[in-house]
Amino acid sequence: MTVNETPLPDLLVVQPRVFADPRGHFFEVYRQAELPVPLLQANLSRSRAGVLRGLHYQRQQPQAKLVSVVRGSIYDVAVDLRAGSPQFGKAYGIELSDVNCKQIFIPVGFAHGFCVLSEEVDILYHCSDYYHPQSEGGIAWNDPDLGIDWPVARPFLSEKDKSNPRLCDLPRHLLP
Repeated sequence: MTVNETPLPDLLVVQPRVFADPRGHFFEVYRQAELPVPLLQANLSRSRAGVLRGLHYQRQQPQAKLVSVVRGSIYDVAVDLRAGSPQFGKAYGIELSDVNCKQIFIPVGFAHGFCVLSEEVDILYHCSDYYHPQSEGGIAWNDPDLGIDWPVARPFLSEKDKSNPRLCDLPRHLLP
């Protein structure tokens, strides 16, 4: 397993060692010794083509996440929301798929979102804390200040994600 830094401190791209042969492939999805925090909960999400989820974060009980694609492909985005970070408001995007087997480790203090590139996708999230729905927040997926180049022209959004505010309109006390 190789862990690579990104331009945003503490945001990591994980490339597992893939063992492939004519039957298929095998790799370790998670190895605690390679990550900076323990992960307590695993979630599976399924979405269809054109779906965009995010950008989400939690104010209380914030979660670090290891995001993996089990089937299909996504464009995955993390936005630094850490108070005092010189990279505050900066976004990083990467394609994750069942072909490239890349994963992204998103530390506490980041918003997260993705859009589906394949017909359908299954995503596995390993999280450092339990989900706390009462403290969930969101940022507009198309906030021009974030400069995210989403590879989908007209995404399919939830009603909640359609109404998320721009980052500049959020009071600091509503951020993680």
